[in-house]
Amino acid sequence: MSQSVVSYLWREPNAAKAFRTGVSLHSHTSHSKETLDFIADLSTEWSFLPPIMRWLEERCSRSSGIRPDYRNSYWTPPLTPRLAYDLESNQIQDRLQLPALVSITDHDDIGAPLLLNSILSTDHAPISVEWTVPFADGAFHIGIHNLPRSSATQWMERLAAYTSTANEQQMNGQQALNAIFADLHALPQVLIIFNHPMWDLYRVGKERHYVLVNDFLVRYGQHIHALELNGLRDWNENREVSELAGRWNQLIISGGDRHGIEPNANINLTSATNFDEFVHEVRRDRRSHVLFMPQYAEPWKHRILQSTLDAIRNHPDFPIGSQRWDERVYHPDAKGNTVPLSQLWNSGSSPIYINAILAMVRLMGHGPISKGLRLAWDDSAEMHAILAKLDA
Repeated sequence: MSQSVVSYLWREPNAAKAFRTGVSLHSHTSHSKETLDFIADLSTEWSFLPPIMRWLEERCSRSSGIRPDYRNSYWTPPLTPRLAYDLESNQIQDRLQLPALVSITDHDDIGAPLLLNSILSTDHAPISVEWTVPFADGAFHIGIHNLPRSSATQWMERLAAYTSTANEQQMNGQQALNAIFADLHALPQVLIIFNHPMWDLYRVGKERHYVLVNDFLVRYGQHIHALELNGLRDWNENREVSELAGRWNQLIISGGDRHGIEPNANINLTSATNFDEFVHEVRRDRRSHVLFMPQYAEPWKHRILQSTLDAIRNHPDFPIGSQRWDERVYHPDAKGNTVPLSQLWNSGSSPIYINAILAMVRLMGHGPISKGLRLAWDDSAEMHAILAKLDA
């Protein structure tokens, strides 16, 4: 019998007292390549943006000879692996007075946990990844936690090979995917989580997405160990995940999905003292206790804004290569080689018109403007309604 418990630290300040460890699941570092596709999507959906975007694109093309290519560009989060690990572990240690386990899951990359493993114990920093799994007309993100150190690189090669070829042969792809999940499930220390399952990330439409999620669970649900309540998704979406988990008799588990410098908005509480024991608690004992941290009670749109601002701010105290926003954005050069945006400026620094636009956006995070947006985006009524329903 699955037993999922959800607590909220601002309502239950002593929620962590009975536990031995806090677990941070699903966060990102500078090794994670984040798509810029959303820029192109927003420019077609928001009526005031297309003329601004076209003007910027023309200016960029005239000044550099390179037209923006969102599909083949990406950005990386500002935190290096060690900074990300310290941010997550410090929140658990300082706020909850518990030892921390931190599982970092960059997109299709295990470089960060491998680096951390060279300086930290694998008990505290498992080798994990957020794996992109093509499925029908979209894809799902699957958290694969605690890969065996001796074969983690080979596992990543196998996962990457599937991601790059699955769409070419759908029937064979389904068989290959089932074999991958079965082989991962056969490793008792590995934890497989369906990340943000109700997020229509590829914009196929809510109804179509729901059909795909259920189809995916029909095919592979026997190898999925939990569904994620995501710290960067809103109250309603996480409520839908809880309902989905109930229909499939699945556990729910935390996943902060941090990309900026705010620590994960939820964690797991456990009686385990290392990650293998935590996996056993989830997989064999079928127990999961999710704790939402106070930042999750802040207005969702305001938190998304702050995460976005973290990405476009300069961080002069960070290591070289992570300090400037244009060192963390990558774009094809005139020869098609993907390089940091900072290498594409003719003058060595970003153009004045881009700096002016970024300055205006950054103003949204300061003083009266930030406070005004926070009030305008207040979703506390929605939060209280959902909590009241859960309490009933």
